[in-house]
Amino acid sequence: MHHSYIDKYAELDSVIHKADSRLKIIISFVFILFIVSANPTAYLSFVLYGLILLILLAVSRIPFLFIFKKTLVVIPFVVLIAVFIPFMKGQDGIILFRGIVLRSYLSILCMTLLISSTKFTRLLKGLEQLKIPKIFIMIMSFMYRYLFLLVDETQRMQRAKESRSFGKAGRFRIIRTLSNIIGVLFVRSYERAERVYLAMCSRGFNGRIRTME
Repeated sequence: MHHSYIDKYAELDSVIHKADSRLKIIISFVFILFIVSANPTAYLSFVLYGLILLILLAVSRIPFLFIFKKTLVVIPFVVLIAVFIPFMKGQDGIILFRGIVLRSYLSILCMTLLISSTKFTRLLKGLEQLKIPKIFIMIMSFMYRYLFLLVDETQRMQRAKESRSFGKAGRFRIIRTLSNIIGVLFVRSYERAERVYLAMCSRGFNGRIRTME
């Protein structure tokens, strides 16, 4: 099954792609630190940060629409978390809400550009060379590897449900079906995790991530 991997353009031949992964990681996190520490009313700073990211995106030759779609997915969650702030803080809350949304989007845009211009294996290797805890790197690796398996599993279950359904389903029936899918998906994910763990132990996995580079 085909998925739009977030690092599908990581093989491009731009200056940003060729840069050392450790350098890109450090610069990205420093840049994000500047973004999140900016004053909520410093809109000129946000515009400047946005222009810098757009210039880097143009230099990387990664399609803007691809990046836009990836970053847009996260915005509803940010808005959902911050939407109540204006009601608690009044006029200051509106300013704070704008600042949170802008900082969140620019930070997500920066991280998406980093991941899209760096192969995931190189990204993990760079984190390891920067002495990031191995457990954190392993969690990232497993999340990336098995996220798409879970998506496949969910889509198969969804198709199976639709092939056995006739006509329009009521609201409560839809909720019950989704609850069943989530429950079964959780059980299958747990069983898959146990099988993977036993397979790794039987092959002598010692917690170290090895790549071809």
